[in-house]
Order: sequence, then structure tokens, then C-alpha cells
Amino acid sequence: MTGLNTRFADEAQSPGLLLWRVSTRWQAAVREALAPFELTHTQFVLLASLTWLRGDRDDPVSQRDLAEHARTDVMMTSQVLRALEGKGFLERRTHPDDARARDLVPTAAGVDVVNRAVVAVEDCDARFFAAAGDALPHLREALARLQHA
Repeated sequence: MTGLNTRFADEAQSPGLLLWRVSTRWQAAVREALAPFELTHTQFVLLASLTWLRGDRDDPVSQRDLAEHARTDVMMTSQVLRALEGKGFLERRTHPDDARARDLVPTAAGVDVVNRAVVAVEDCDARFFAAAGDALPHLREALARLQHA
């Protein structure tokens, strides 16, 4: 037998392939939007998540808290946090409740860059997802269900 042994008569019937193609295009668009800020997509997501979690409160945020919120691997999160710390965008302070953990705090420079970057990313998303038209609310609902599947 030659060819691919697939259940789909047409590649456009494969939701996984479609998701792959859309996600790679979207990631490329976001990468371009983040280039002026010298942030990778993962650095942006973790810094934005940290800034969101910290808000205006003093509650500690550990690396594990951040990884759970962003749904990232804890070890990869650690590597990215080191890079963000090296750029002066966050500090690791002594955690008040756990001597083994660190309390992650975005610096003023980190808050500034992520707040400028989020505008660029949200504008990028608006342009990219405009192609969904009136189906965008349904797409958001479907994606929200899939993230928990």
C-alpha cells in the first residue's frame, strides 16, 4: 500500500492538523509582535501571568503557582524565569511561608515592558482572529472547553 493510512478523505477534515496549522501561524504572528520588546512568547506569557497574579496585592507567587497558572512545565518555567531575571524583569525574593520556594515579583521594568507588550499581543490577536468573524465567540467557547479536556 502507498500513501497515508488515514481515516480522513481530505486533510481539511482533520481537526488536529487544522489546529496545528492555525497555531503555527498564530505563534509566528505573536513572535513578530513581541520582537520589539525582545521577549519570547513563553517569556511574555510567564511575565504577563506573574503580573496578573501579583496584581496590587502582596500575596506570594511561587514558581509552582506560576507554572500552574500558565500551564507550563515547572522545569522549563525555571529556565525562563532565570532569563527574565537576567533581563531585570523579575526578582526572586524569600518566600514568607516556604523556605525552599521563592516569591516571584515583577520589577518596575518588567511591569512596564509586559504592559506595552500586552497591547501589541492583543492587537495581534484581534487582527489574527478577525478571520473567524461571527464565529469568534463559538471558537472561544470551544477553545475554553478543549483546554480542560
